[in-house]
Amino acid sequence: MLHCRKMEKDSVEKTYYPKAGEMTSEWILIDAKGQNLGRLATEIASLLLGKHKPIFTPGVDTGDYVVVVNCEHIQVTGNKMEEKIYYRHSLYPGGLKAISLRDQLNKHPERVIRSAVWGMLPKNKYGHKVIKKLKIYAGPNHSHGAQQPKPLAIGKE
Repeated sequence: MLHCRKMEKDSVEKTYYPKAGEMTSEWILIDAKGQNLGRLATEIASLLLGKHKPIFTPGVDTGDYVVVVNCEHIQVTGNKMEEKIYYRHSLYPGGLKAISLRDQLNKHPERVIRSAVWGMLPKNKYGHKVIKKLKIYAGPNHSHGAQQPKPLAIGKE
């Protein structure tokens, strides 16, 4: 009986934990033209966290860099263009500012996608580290050509 326990103890598999040298980050290019905001944000959050990789480990940065272009041409369902409001505060009394989704897309379209993706990431040091891997551009041009991002088609079957 004692011999069997020793054999079982020696044959236990250890849990794999990815090391920093084993992880590689790719660059992914996403065209947001005509995409639904929520579905696009969930896909981007998944790529940033690395959930699409077999070595995914919660709390370990296994994700990729994501470049989003044409973010000014996203779509939303229902009456969200007028009814969805973004708030920010200047930290001064009476400093609450509100802006609708339509106005935010006209002035700062990058903030719309960044806000939607940030809502799907953990709110801790890991989340702050991951959101820095997201690069968003209003138009079709981006400055990451040297990294040779791979285009990814989302929602187009």
